[in-house]
Amino acid sequence: MTEDHLHATVYQAGQSLLSFSDLLAYFVDPNFLKGGLSRISDMHVKIGRPVSFRIDDDLQPVTDGSGVEPQVMETFLRAILSPKHQDRAFADDFEDIDTGFEWREQNVNFRLNVFHDRDGLAFVMRMLSSNIPDIENLGLPSEHMWREIVGLKRGLVLVTGVTGSGKSTTIAAFVNYINRFRKTRIITLEDPVEFIYQSQESMVSQRQVGQDVATFSGGLRSALRENPDIIFVGEIRDVETASLALSAAETGHLVFSTLHTRDAKGALSRIVDMFPPEQTKNLCLQLSFSLSWVLSQKLVPRTDGQGRILTMEVLKNVPAMGNLIRTGNWQQVYSTMETQVKEGMMTMEQHLLHLYQHGYITRESAQTYANEASIIDRLNKLQQEQAQATAG
Repeated sequence: MTEDHLHATVYQAGQSLLSFSDLLAYFVDPNFLKGGLSRISDMHVKIGRPVSFRIDDDLQPVTDGSGVEPQVMETFLRAILSPKHQDRAFADDFEDIDTGFEWREQNVNFRLNVFHDRDGLAFVMRMLSSNIPDIENLGLPSEHMWREIVGLKRGLVLVTGVTGSGKSTTIAAFVNYINRFRKTRIITLEDPVEFIYQSQESMVSQRQVGQDVATFSGGLRSALRENPDIIFVGEIRDVETASLALSAAETGHLVFSTLHTRDAKGALSRIVDMFPPEQTKNLCLQLSFSLSWVLSQKLVPRTDGQGRILTMEVLKNVPAMGNLIRTGNWQQVYSTMETQVKEGMMTMEQHLLHLYQHGYITRESAQTYANEASIIDRLNKLQQEQAQATAG
């Protein structure tokens, strides 16, 4: 990792030669900022293709950028990898590299994954926000919902969604609100650490998997011996972590974690399916006692073109939902969420319809990001009602 490689002008874009530092500058370009947050989330680099950025939800190449050549790739990687990781990247027995990169000039941190594809080395960088957003500004569907979550003493809160849907940001806002207003002991287990918490009313310890602890499960086992009130587990990836997280929630801790599922119902079945079939009955029972909330989220392009807006499916473990979880009756989870709005629940389709009705997103986006095809009929009905109201 050297300054020489960071500032070497080796990449051709139109009539200009750019350095890797020039490319990083796109992340902090005011043209791509909205409310102080970059609309660029990731940089994608592979041999033979132009350097590309994910802006909002689309992957866009650098204007007139040339295909990355092998020697350019090497310069880039030597600019961002430590000597140890460089040895691994250029070794014959290469394995994927997950690490971080600190751009000291702008005090910005990135999560970095280096891998091989058929054309050679490639990598993806994701910018990690240095500022934890205020929970009031996230665009959560209900203030009552988030206030209830940050007031919990125990239970499991899951935030789900695809990569890049803002799961870590949502949990960071929850955790930091608790940090600011409650006298608690908070321990986080992350891979990598994304947001830096400054202990305020709470005492916060952040631990990075692969650096401070070997695994999520090992770190969680250790955390349970450290008298925590709140534990944030970056991701539930395996049976042992899932089992420990459920046990921690059941024994009086508030546990936040994430899963990669497209909806709230999928989060329930994903956890149960991690375990052997003979454990399903007992696990459903344990989940019904331990789970508090599941928030499944997506980021949808705004109508005005100014970034993306949060859409969320909300599942709350009320008695009716707890009974479905105990019996493993996943088929009725969606309809129960849909009819229990007064309990604080909401389907993705209900939230999308709300945002469309108020002009925040387009009809096309509502259809694209819905989990259920039934939204088309609801959109048609809504348009008919709006037309009748206009005519009247």
